Amino acid sequence: MQRLRRFIKIAVPLALAAGILWWMYRGIRWEELEDALSQKMSWTWMLLSMPFGVLAQVFRAMRWRQALAPVGERPRLSTCTHAVFLSYASSLVVPRIGEVLRCGILRRYEGTNFSCCVGTVVTERVIDTVLILVLSFLTFLTQIPVFLTFFQRTGVSLGSVLGTFSLTGYLVTAACGLLALLCILLLTRRFRFFSRTKSVFSDLSNGLLSVRQVEQPFLFVLYSVGIWVSYFLHFYLTFFCFDFTEGLGPLAALVAFVVGTFAVLVPTPNGAGSWHFAVKTVLVLYGVEQTASVLFVLIVHTLQTLLVALLGIWSVVALALRRAR
Repeated sequence: MQRLRRFIKIAVPLALAAGILWWMYRGIRWEELEDALSQKMSWTWMLLSMPFGVLAQVFRAMRWRQALAPVGERPRLSTCTHAVFLSYASSLVVPRIGEVLRCGILRRYEGTNFSCCVGTVVTERVIDTVLILVLSFLTFLTQIPVFLTFFQRTGVSLGSVLGTFSLTGYLVTAACGLLALLCILLLTRRFRFFSRTKSVFSDLSNGLLSVRQVEQPFLFVLYSVGIWVSYFLHFYLTFFCFDFTEGLGPLAALVAFVVGTFAVLVPTPNGAGSWHFAVKTVLVLYGVEQTASVLFVLIVHTLQTLLVALLGIWSVVALALRRAR
């Protein structure tokens, strides 16, 4: 039974991602992808975007280490960084497993209290959720005139935009929403597991409340903002890789970034499929041609996922060498 559960946890997200990706790319001629990679894409901008993907994870490790200090845990920054790198890389195989894995890494290499680690991770997620909700509200508030102008100039109504969706498109959107909700419920149940005993519940509570006692609150806020600014620049700079997105501007990129962030909640490896669908839809709304939008999300997501995988491999090697000493 346990093996079946493990198989389902891996197979279902992979199948879901594969299904959405097949549906999106079933009509693409792969010569167009080869042409985009070899002639139409600026690799300079892509390379410039990559350090911000690394920086976002380093900021997360620094913030996490700061949150652990009030509960008496002071792991090395290098270990925290490797744990974060591995948490993202492992989630490429089993979605959402990274949050627990990084706590286990700190337990193994630094001897930190596992339950306290989980508590700080939950706190981090709450803070990130608040930040992204505020960012989402401000983003869509500023973009309402853009959407209205778009509809007015093109003579397109909201009904006609929705009418361009096929039945499959509606089904995919509904499935993504339901799976995101299911993922949140499963995560909630997972964290309830740690409150089965009084001592574990106490450690978890201490971790949750640790943020109230951080030594440098301003620095904690700075790390939190730095995480999301880095993530955004990691995404936005890729707009300059292609002539069909370079003129859209930062606000259009911000809308796509916010929508893509919510799409990643769907339990697929690194948001594969759901992220492609969400960001492609936003680009089309801003006037980017359908095929170009599809190629953009495929190239950007693939290269950014490759970066996550490489960071994970590097951390595996680094921790293995440390253990061998």
